Amino acid sequence: MHDGYLTVTAADLIATDPRLRDLDVDVRFDGGVAHLTGEVADDDQLRRVREAIGRLAGVHGVWDRLRVGGRAPVILDIGCGDAPQYPGNIGLDQRPGKAVSVVADLRDGLPIADATADQIFAVHVLEHLTDYLRLVRECHRVLRPGGVLHILSPWWRHVNAVADPTHLRFFDLQTIKGICQQPTPDRWYPQHASCDGATVFADLVAARPTDPEPDPRHLARFFD
Repeated sequence: MHDGYLTVTAADLIATDPRLRDLDVDVRFDGGVAHLTGEVADDDQLRRVREAIGRLAGVHGVWDRLRVGGRAPVILDIGCGDAPQYPGNIGLDQRPGKAVSVVADLRDGLPIADATADQIFAVHVLEHLTDYLRLVRECHRVLRPGGVLHILSPWWRHVNAVADPTHLRFFDLQTIKGICQQPTPDRWYPQHASCDGATVFADLVAARPTDPEPDPRHLARFFD
């Protein structure tokens, strides 16, 4: 029911907001995560619709397969196993599989050229790595400026965080804040962050060194 309510609300927002109503964008929700499809003209429209949907109460993440200026996004799915988040994602995993395009040990980095991906999914991956910050830095290198890293990890107080003996690290929204505050040129802008009591969600934008710091009011939505 909640996903249905959010889907209707998002459709109303796009239809009535003068900044969005001319966009060819459809939205559906699954588990509080928005899934956007369609097309926008440029990166400004992409950022605008992502931020607008993310402001709706009850949204945990904003994912999309939007074409930008006629170009389909390049999306990596790291640690995908046999279940990529979207068909057509480029899957990376340490074991071969039907959804795996590149066999790679994520502890050794990503065998992908700089600034070539628009989005990277790291769904239930980081908690399995002792030094996950190294992989996060690799994601920043591989993403184009303005590209998004989508993170899902078990919340540290939920049983799922400790039930799997291969989990090596634990996550909270403050962990996401800490990632964004790392003293490194590879800065992250938290487009969205949330916790539903079982899972920590984060959509982090690969910021450029010249980008301004996030508005404290924006950060307060997620971390205060």
